[in-house]
Amino acid sequence: MNEVMLDDEATYAKYDPSGMGKRIRELPTIILDAWQAAINFELPDDYKGVNKVLILGMGGSAIGGDIVRRLLLYEAKAPITVLREYNLPGWVDERTLVIASSYSGGTEETLSAFNQALATPAKKLVITTGGKLLDIARENGVPAFVFKYDAQPRAAIAWGVFPLLNFITRLGLAPDKTAEVAEAALVTEQFARKIEPSKALPVNQAKEMAYTFYGRIPVIYGSDLAVEVAYRWQTQLNENAKQWAFAQAMPELNHNAVVGYQFPADLVPKMQVVMLRSNHLYERNIKRYQVTAELLARAGARVTFTEGRGIAPLAQMMTLILMGDYTSYYLAMLNEVDPTPVEVITYLKGRLAESA
Repeated sequence: MNEVMLDDEATYAKYDPSGMGKRIRELPTIILDAWQAAINFELPDDYKGVNKVLILGMGGSAIGGDIVRRLLLYEAKAPITVLREYNLPGWVDERTLVIASSYSGGTEETLSAFNQALATPAKKLVITTGGKLLDIARENGVPAFVFKYDAQPRAAIAWGVFPLLNFITRLGLAPDKTAEVAEAALVTEQFARKIEPSKALPVNQAKEMAYTFYGRIPVIYGSDLAVEVAYRWQTQLNENAKQWAFAQAMPELNHNAVVGYQFPADLVPKMQVVMLRSNHLYERNIKRYQVTAELLARAGARVTFTEGRGIAPLAQMMTLILMGDYTSYYLAMLNEVDPTPVEVITYLKGRLAESA
């Protein structure tokens, strides 16, 4: 393995012809763009009476709902649920806001659940770039927040997070987050300058993390606000780097996963655990990180840590997301694959379409 491969501009020209690296670098700017676009979007007055929020989505279009739900978990005046299913829950009623989020507008699970929502008295809202979902929304008089961003759905995470956050807070279901959004954009920009491709080893922490994962199976641990971020790491490693990766949540993993560190013994040296830390973790979970790391080390597994940046939870989450996105990108370069295409998903959708 060429130890300076990630510091060679030719690497990115060769393996990233579609510009995934540019999309990752744009995150701080898109945070503000998405927030401002949401401010300019008019919400119906009667939506302020809702007492439940249901977000429909899959993959890169659902992770935004996960992040918002976690961010507002202890502040929201209404439960926020993310649904990755074909069928609508039975509790949807006239005081439910159903938000269908699909980057392409063609996600079949989301379309199925949204069509069912049309037959209910629930309030409805669509977030998309177009496609069939937008057509259905317009045919049924459903407000649609339409954005344009030429990228893979997973690279449009800011468009999945910040309009949702804006709409929920504007409806009075959670405190205003304007100041926290500004901090998140600023801190994420500052951090991006430290881990973008132009920053060389050994000062580039994301490149270091990619080398740590290279040739191993990444396992991402997160607690509290880092639970959903850990899952984001997993899916970015899956889709960008095209490799196995897994995420688990603390403290739940202390009630099961820790018992499984023993076998198969020959696989343990191939595991690489990273624990996502934040200044907003519950103190007992901080202790759990410490003891779990001891158990992993005792079993012979490698363990490392990475920290969120900024003060507020939103900045911590977005900088951890940026770290994971860049790590997956650099690992794609080490694996000598283009991070953008997802041929396996395309194949799967094609096969499903044959029986539709």
